[in-house]
Amino acid sequence: MDSRRTVFIVNPHSGNGSTGREWQRIEGMARQVLGSFETYMTSGPGDATRLARQNLLEGCARIICVGGDGTLNEVVNGFMDEGGPIRPDALLGFVPNGTGCDFVRTIPLDRNLEKSLNIIRGGHVRTIDLGRLRYQDHQGRQATRYFHNITSFGLGGEVDDRVNRTSKVCGPFLSFIWATLLSIFVYGKKRIHLRVDDDFEKDVIIWNIAVANGRYHGGGMCVAPDALIDDGLFHVTVIGDLTLPEVFWNLPKLYNGKIKTIQQVFTLTAKRVIAESEQTVLLDVDGEQPGRLPVVIDIVPGALKMITHS
Repeated sequence: MDSRRTVFIVNPHSGNGSTGREWQRIEGMARQVLGSFETYMTSGPGDATRLARQNLLEGCARIICVGGDGTLNEVVNGFMDEGGPIRPDALLGFVPNGTGCDFVRTIPLDRNLEKSLNIIRGGHVRTIDLGRLRYQDHQGRQATRYFHNITSFGLGGEVDDRVNRTSKVCGPFLSFIWATLLSIFVYGKKRIHLRVDDDFEKDVIIWNIAVANGRYHGGGMCVAPDALIDDGLFHVTVIGDLTLPEVFWNLPKLYNGKIKTIQQVFTLTAKRVIAESEQTVLLDVDGEQPGRLPVVIDIVPGALKMITHS
Protein backbone atom coordinates (compact mmCIF):
# COMPACT_ATOMS: atom_id res chain seq x y z
CA MET A 1 0.00 0.00 0.00
CA ASP A 2 1.34 3.44 -0.97
CA SER A 3 1.31 5.41 2.30
CA ARG A 4 2.11 8.62 0.42
CA ARG A 5 -0.85 8.56 -1.94
CA THR A 6 -3.97 10.58 -1.07
CA VAL A 7 -7.11 10.66 -3.20
CA PHE A 8 -9.96 13.18 -2.91
CA ILE A 9 -13.37 11.97 -4.09
CA VAL A 10 -15.55 15.02 -4.62
CA ASN A 11 -19.28 15.28 -5.25
CA PRO A 12 -19.66 18.66 -7.02
CA HIS A 13 -23.47 18.51 -6.63
CA SER A 14 -23.40 18.24 -2.83
CA GLY A 15 -24.52 21.19 -0.77
CA ASN A 16 -27.01 22.04 -3.55
CA GLY A 17 -24.08 22.52 -5.93
CA SER A 18 -21.93 24.62 -3.60
CA THR A 19 -19.09 22.05 -3.59
CA GLY A 20 -18.65 22.34 -7.34
CA ARG A 21 -18.90 26.12 -7.31
CA GLU A 22 -16.35 26.43 -4.51
CA TRP A 23 -14.05 23.58 -5.46
CA GLN A 24 -11.22 25.79 -6.72
CA ARG A 25 -11.04 27.51 -3.32
CA ILE A 26 -11.42 24.22 -1.42
CA GLU A 27 -8.73 22.55 -3.52
CA GLY A 28 -6.31 25.43 -3.05
CA MET A 29 -6.69 25.39 0.71
CA ALA A 30 -6.44 21.59 0.80
CA ARG A 31 -3.13 21.62 -1.09
CA GLN A 32 -1.73 24.21 1.29
CA VAL A 33 -2.66 22.12 4.31
CA LEU A 34 -2.15 18.56 3.01
CA GLY A 35 0.26 18.79 0.10
CA SER A 36 -0.26 16.91 -3.14
CA PHE A 37 -3.24 14.66 -3.84
CA GLU A 38 -5.29 13.30 -6.73
CA THR A 39 -8.85 14.47 -7.35
CA TYR A 40 -11.76 12.49 -8.77
CA MET A 41 -15.10 14.18 -9.40
CA THR A 42 -18.30 12.15 -9.28
CA SER A 43 -20.91 12.60 -12.00
CA GLY A 44 -23.74 10.38 -10.79
CA PRO A 45 -24.96 7.77 -8.30
CA GLY A 46 -22.47 4.98 -7.59
CA ASP A 47 -19.43 6.89 -8.85
CA ALA A 48 -18.01 7.52 -5.38
CA THR A 49 -18.22 3.82 -4.50
CA ARG A 50 -16.56 2.77 -7.74
CA LEU A 51 -13.79 5.38 -7.47
CA ALA A 52 -13.04 4.57 -3.83
CA ARG A 53 -12.85 0.83 -4.48
CA GLN A 54 -10.73 1.29 -7.61
CA ASN A 55 -8.17 3.45 -5.84
CA LEU A 56 -8.02 1.24 -2.76
CA LEU A 57 -7.37 -1.82 -4.92
CA GLU A 58 -4.60 0.15 -6.66
CA GLY A 59 -2.91 0.69 -3.29
CA CYS A 60 -4.17 4.10 -2.14
CA ALA A 61 -3.74 4.49 1.63
CA ARG A 62 -5.92 7.54 2.31
CA ILE A 63 -9.19 8.62 0.70
CA ILE A 64 -10.83 11.94 1.51
CA CYS A 65 -14.54 12.33 0.81
CA VAL A 66 -15.87 15.82 0.02
CA GLY A 67 -19.67 16.04 0.14
CA GLY A 68 -22.59 15.14 2.37
CA ASP A 69 -23.74 12.02 4.16
CA GLY A 70 -24.93 10.42 0.91
CA THR A 71 -21.52 10.84 -0.72
CA LEU A 72 -19.81 9.58 2.44
CA ASN A 73 -22.08 6.52 2.38
CA GLU A 74 -21.01 5.76 -1.18
CA VAL A 75 -17.32 6.12 -0.31
CA VAL A 76 -17.78 3.90 2.76
CA ASN A 77 -19.29 1.25 0.49
CA GLY A 78 -16.18 1.50 -1.70
CA PHE A 79 -14.12 0.44 1.33
CA MET A 80 -16.24 -2.69 1.82
CA ASP A 81 -17.30 -5.81 -0.02
CA GLU A 82 -19.57 -8.68 1.00
CA GLY A 83 -16.91 -10.07 3.31
CA GLY A 84 -15.87 -6.81 5.00
CA PRO A 85 -13.10 -4.21 4.48
CA ILE A 86 -11.13 -4.64 1.25
CA ARG A 87 -8.14 -2.72 2.70
CA PRO A 88 -8.33 -2.88 6.53
CA ASP A 89 -5.45 -0.41 7.04
CA ALA A 90 -6.72 2.27 4.61
CA LEU A 91 -7.89 5.56 6.13
CA LEU A 92 -11.03 7.57 5.39
CA GLY A 93 -11.17 11.35 5.84
CA PHE A 94 -14.22 13.56 5.46
CA VAL A 95 -14.61 17.20 4.45
CA PRO A 96 -18.32 17.82 5.13
CA ASN A 97 -20.13 19.95 2.58
CA GLY A 98 -23.63 18.62 1.98
CA THR A 99 -27.31 19.13 2.74
CA GLY A 100 -27.45 17.05 5.90
CA CYS A 101 -23.99 16.13 7.22
CA ASP A 102 -25.66 14.63 10.29
CA PHE A 103 -22.74 12.30 10.99
CA VAL A 104 -20.47 15.15 12.10
CA ARG A 105 -22.86 15.80 14.99
CA THR A 106 -21.84 12.42 16.43
CA ILE A 107 -18.21 11.93 15.44
CA PRO A 108 -15.60 14.61 16.29
CA LEU A 109 -15.34 16.36 12.92
CA ASP A 110 -16.00 19.94 11.86
CA ARG A 111 -18.01 21.56 9.06
CA ASN A 112 -15.54 24.46 8.90
CA LEU A 113 -13.25 23.84 5.91
CA GLU A 114 -9.97 24.92 7.52
CA LYS A 115 -10.69 22.96 10.69
CA SER A 116 -11.72 19.83 8.81
CA LEU A 117 -8.51 19.92 6.75
CA ASN A 118 -6.40 20.40 9.88
CA ILE A 119 -8.12 17.37 11.43
CA ILE A 120 -7.07 15.33 8.40
CA ARG A 121 -3.52 16.67 8.63
CA GLY A 122 -3.45 15.71 12.33
CA GLY A 123 -4.13 12.13 11.31
CA HIS A 124 -5.80 10.92 14.51
CA VAL A 125 -7.48 7.61 13.65
CA ARG A 126 -10.61 6.19 15.25
CA THR A 127 -11.90 2.74 14.38
CA ILE A 128 -15.67 2.83 13.90
CA ASP A 129 -18.45 0.30 13.43
CA LEU A 130 -20.59 0.06 10.32
CA GLY A 131 -24.01 -1.40 9.67
CA ARG A 132 -24.63 -3.87 6.87
CA LEU A 133 -28.11 -4.28 5.45
CA ARG A 134 -29.58 -6.80 3.06
CA TYR A 135 -32.77 -5.43 1.52
CA GLN A 136 -34.95 -5.28 -1.58
CA ASP A 137 -34.03 -2.62 -4.14
CA HIS A 138 -36.52 -0.77 -6.32
CA GLN A 139 -36.32 -3.45 -9.01
CA GLY A 140 -37.23 -6.15 -6.47
CA ARG A 141 -33.71 -7.60 -6.34
CA GLN A 142 -31.83 -8.51 -3.19
CA ALA A 143 -29.06 -6.00 -2.46
CA THR A 144 -26.38 -5.38 0.18
CA ARG A 145 -25.23 -2.01 1.43
CA TYR A 146 -23.24 -0.61 4.35
CA PHE A 147 -24.04 2.48 6.38
CA HIS A 148 -22.01 4.62 8.77
CA ASN A 149 -24.77 6.60 10.45
CA ILE A 150 -28.42 5.48 10.53
CA THR A 151 -30.76 3.25 8.60
CA SER A 152 -34.43 3.86 9.28
CA PHE A 153 -37.64 2.62 7.75
CA GLY A 154 -41.10 4.07 7.66
CA LEU A 155 -41.51 7.82 7.61
CA GLY A 156 -37.75 8.32 7.17
CA GLY A 157 -37.77 6.64 3.77
CA GLU A 158 -40.73 8.75 2.67
CA VAL A 159 -38.92 11.93 3.79
CA ASP A 160 -35.74 10.96 1.92
CA ASP A 161 -37.71 10.29 -1.22
CA ARG A 162 -39.32 13.71 -1.00
CA VAL A 163 -36.12 15.61 -0.10
CA ASN A 164 -34.11 13.98 -2.88
CA ARG A 165 -36.75 14.88 -5.49
CA THR A 166 -36.84 18.57 -4.56
CA SER A 167 -34.44 21.48 -4.31
CA LYS A 168 -32.41 21.73 -1.09
CA VAL A 169 -31.71 25.42 -1.56
CA CYS A 170 -33.31 26.30 1.79
CA GLY A 171 -30.66 24.35 3.69
CA PRO A 172 -30.75 21.08 5.63
CA PHE A 173 -33.09 21.95 8.49
CA LEU A 174 -35.84 23.55 6.40
CA SER A 175 -35.50 20.95 3.62
CA PHE A 176 -35.96 18.05 6.02
CA ILE A 177 -38.58 19.63 8.28
CA TRP A 178 -40.74 20.64 5.30
CA ALA A 179 -40.45 17.16 3.79
CA THR A 180 -41.25 15.66 7.20
CA LEU A 181 -44.38 17.77 7.64
CA LEU A 182 -45.65 16.94 4.14
CA SER A 183 -44.91 13.25 4.57
CA ILE A 184 -46.74 13.08 7.90
CA PHE A 185 -49.94 14.22 6.19
CA VAL A 186 -49.76 11.78 3.28
CA TYR A 187 -48.10 8.84 5.02
CA GLY A 188 -49.92 6.21 7.02
CA LYS A 189 -48.57 4.30 9.98
CA LYS A 190 -47.25 0.87 9.05
CA ARG A 191 -47.53 -2.57 10.62
CA ILE A 192 -44.06 -4.10 10.89
CA HIS A 193 -42.94 -7.52 12.05
CA LEU A 194 -39.80 -6.62 14.01
CA ARG A 195 -37.16 -8.94 15.42
CA VAL A 196 -34.26 -7.53 17.46
CA ASP A 197 -31.57 -10.12 18.26
CA ASP A 198 -33.22 -13.03 20.08
CA ASP A 199 -34.74 -10.81 22.76
CA PHE A 200 -37.62 -9.10 20.96
CA GLU A 201 -40.01 -10.31 18.27
CA LYS A 202 -43.35 -8.62 17.77
CA ASP A 203 -45.77 -7.01 15.31
CA VAL A 204 -45.65 -3.24 15.91
CA ILE A 205 -47.51 -0.28 14.45
CA ILE A 206 -44.98 2.46 13.79
CA TRP A 207 -44.31 5.81 12.25
CA ASN A 208 -40.59 5.09 12.02
CA ILE A 209 -37.86 2.77 13.28
CA ALA A 210 -34.24 3.97 13.40
CA VAL A 211 -31.35 1.50 13.56
CA ALA A 212 -28.59 3.81 14.68
CA ASN A 213 -24.82 3.79 14.71
CA GLY A 214 -24.75 7.61 14.95
CA ARG A 215 -27.14 9.85 16.88
CA TYR A 216 -28.64 12.24 14.32
CA HIS A 217 -30.37 12.05 10.97
CA GLY A 218 -32.90 13.99 8.90
CA GLY A 219 -31.11 17.34 9.16
CA GLY A 220 -30.57 17.35 12.93
CA MET A 221 -33.13 14.98 14.47
CA CYS A 222 -31.57 13.42 17.58
CA VAL A 223 -33.23 10.06 17.14
CA ALA A 224 -30.69 7.97 19.09
CA PRO A 225 -29.19 10.16 21.83
CA ASP A 226 -27.22 7.29 23.41
CA ALA A 227 -25.71 5.83 20.25
CA LEU A 228 -21.94 5.31 20.00
CA ILE A 229 -20.05 4.62 16.79
CA ASP A 230 -17.64 2.12 18.34
CA ASP A 231 -19.58 0.11 20.95
CA GLY A 232 -20.40 -2.82 18.67
CA LEU A 233 -24.14 -2.22 19.03
CA PHE A 234 -27.04 -0.59 17.23
CA HIS A 235 -29.30 1.69 19.22
CA VAL A 236 -32.81 1.02 17.93
CA THR A 237 -35.53 3.66 18.36
CA VAL A 238 -39.12 2.66 17.63
CA ILE A 239 -41.57 5.56 17.17
CA GLY A 240 -44.84 3.78 17.71
CA ASP A 241 -48.59 4.28 17.42
CA LEU A 242 -48.98 8.04 17.95
CA THR A 243 -52.05 9.90 16.75
CA LEU A 244 -51.51 12.72 14.27
CA PRO A 245 -51.93 15.44 16.97
CA GLU A 246 -49.44 13.55 19.17
CA VAL A 247 -46.92 13.48 16.32
CA PHE A 248 -47.02 17.27 15.95
CA TRP A 249 -47.06 17.88 19.70
CA ASN A 250 -43.92 15.77 20.15
CA LEU A 251 -42.06 16.88 17.02
CA PRO A 252 -39.70 19.23 18.96
CA LYS A 253 -38.48 16.24 20.98
CA LEU A 254 -36.96 14.84 17.80
CA TYR A 255 -34.54 17.77 17.82
CA ASN A 256 -33.82 18.40 21.51
CA GLY A 257 -32.68 14.90 22.49
CA LYS A 258 -35.82 14.10 24.52
CA ILE A 259 -37.31 11.54 22.13
CA LYS A 260 -37.19 8.82 24.78
CA THR A 261 -39.63 10.76 26.97
CA ILE A 262 -42.44 10.15 24.45
CA GLN A 263 -44.73 7.43 25.82
CA GLN A 264 -45.14 5.65 22.46
CA VAL A 265 -41.36 5.51 21.85
CA PHE A 266 -39.19 2.66 23.06
CA THR A 267 -35.52 1.87 22.54
CA LEU A 268 -33.44 -1.31 22.31
CA THR A 269 -29.81 -2.22 21.68
CA ALA A 270 -28.90 -4.98 19.26
CA LYS A 271 -26.40 -6.55 16.90
CA ARG A 272 -29.04 -7.68 14.41
CA VAL A 273 -32.42 -6.25 13.35
CA ILE A 274 -34.85 -8.00 11.01
CA ALA A 275 -37.99 -6.29 9.70
CA GLU A 276 -40.68 -7.14 7.19
CA SER A 277 -44.14 -5.91 6.30
CA GLU A 278 -47.00 -6.73 3.97
CA GLN A 279 -47.12 -3.01 3.17
CA THR A 280 -44.61 -1.02 1.12
CA VAL A 281 -42.14 0.44 3.62
CA LEU A 282 -39.27 2.53 2.27
CA LEU A 283 -35.73 2.61 3.66
CA ASP A 284 -33.64 5.63 4.65
CA VAL A 285 -29.93 4.75 4.51
CA ASP A 286 -27.69 7.67 5.50
CA GLY A 287 -30.11 10.05 3.79
CA GLU A 288 -30.49 7.96 0.64
CA GLN A 289 -33.51 5.92 -0.40
CA PRO A 290 -32.22 2.71 -2.06
CA GLY A 291 -35.15 0.35 -1.55
CA ARG A 292 -37.65 -1.17 0.85
CA LEU A 293 -38.41 -3.90 3.37
CA PRO A 294 -37.81 -6.75 4.03
CA VAL A 295 -34.42 -6.00 5.56
CA VAL A 296 -31.79 -7.73 7.68
CA ILE A 297 -29.35 -5.35 9.39
CA ASP A 298 -26.13 -6.52 11.12
CA ILE A 299 -23.48 -4.59 13.02
CA VAL A 300 -19.91 -4.88 11.67
CA PRO A 301 -17.70 -3.94 14.64
CA GLY A 302 -14.47 -2.05 14.00
CA ALA A 303 -14.99 -2.08 10.24
CA LEU A 304 -13.41 1.22 9.23
CA LYS A 305 -10.51 3.48 10.21
CA MET A 306 -11.62 7.12 10.08
CA ILE A 307 -9.57 10.28 10.58
CA THR A 308 -11.16 12.35 13.35
CA HIS A 309 -10.34 15.04 15.87
CA SER A 310 -8.20 13.71 18.70
